[in-house]
Amino acid sequence: MAKYNVIDLFAGVGGLSYGFAHNPNFKIIFANEYEKDIAKAYTLNHPGVNVINEDIRNLTKKRILEATEGKTIDVLVGGPPCQSYSTLGKRQMDDRAWLFEEYCRILSFVKPRLFLFENVSGLLSMQGGKLIDVIKERFLKLGYEVQIKLLNAVDYGVPQYRERVILVGMRGTNCFKYPAPTHGDGKGLLPYVTLEDALSDLPSIKSGGRATKYKTKPKNAYQEWLRKNSTSLEEFEAPKNGERIRAIMEALPDGGSKEDLPEEIRPTSGYGNTYAKMWWKKPAPTMTRNFATPSSSRCIHPRDSRSLTTREGARLQSFPDDYKFYGSRARKNLEVGNAVPPLLSIALAKQVVKALK
Repeated sequence: MAKYNVIDLFAGVGGLSYGFAHNPNFKIIFANEYEKDIAKAYTLNHPGVNVINEDIRNLTKKRILEATEGKTIDVLVGGPPCQSYSTLGKRQMDDRAWLFEEYCRILSFVKPRLFLFENVSGLLSMQGGKLIDVIKERFLKLGYEVQIKLLNAVDYGVPQYRERVILVGMRGTNCFKYPAPTHGDGKGLLPYVTLEDALSDLPSIKSGGRATKYKTKPKNAYQEWLRKNSTSLEEFEAPKNGERIRAIMEALPDGGSKEDLPEEIRPTSGYGNTYAKMWWKKPAPTMTRNFATPSSSRCIHPRDSRSLTTREGARLQSFPDDYKFYGSRARKNLEVGNAVPPLLSIALAKQVVKALK
């Protein structure tokens, strides 16, 4: 079978690469990632890919031709840094906000048949909606017919509500069709994957606790998929919190927030969604790099009343248990929190094959 060659820019830990790397129709031949530890993590999981750990602005046409051995590139994927566009951030047009220009620059000389550009939902409202129009116009000038749609990872079996803008361009007529949801409340759909579905086979630990063995055998299809290549439990250590934070976490009911706490321990700072528990019987809210920090977002474990482990964050992103991360715990959590969920990338890669054929 002839394979379609793929390049991944702003590759991160490889979440977007995952769906293409595990599809027999594709071969990822080159990836670029700026952060050293994150590039190392990408290489651990995609050892056959030529990875350049460098600022994308240094990648000339000559260097990419050398890195790809002059092969024809069929697909270019990538998601430029999204912090500037996030509705949780300052939403400033800083240097990172213009890195989509580098994506366009490389697209202009690689000239793949199809590209896939991924980013946060806040991109659509940046500069009052003007920025997305600028980006689409740039792609049109390069000869690509563009489609754009907001997808939610929870609709594709990811145990997390996570909206992402998926922009797909094709040279000539754009025949790409976005993947139909597989999960939801509608007729013929599987139920959403919940926290319980994702985590219930893992042992109970407290703040600062650690475990290396699974609690039970897989209890459902999602857990079977996560554990298909794994026999031991890795990255399962909870951050050790202070006495006050532990008291707050233990006092919260399932899905509870600051308003549910006694006044004597109720935090007076933070947003409404901080110092809050997730729901055991629902998918997780959007995971950020701070998913182990209760003062940052709704991320407290509803059963064990503690901060999440790196492996739990990875599971809520749909990374299999044998997926590796690299660096300090904070860096590993960043790798997890910034990633495209693998199950979403699998759904997208299947549709890219259909469009190319």
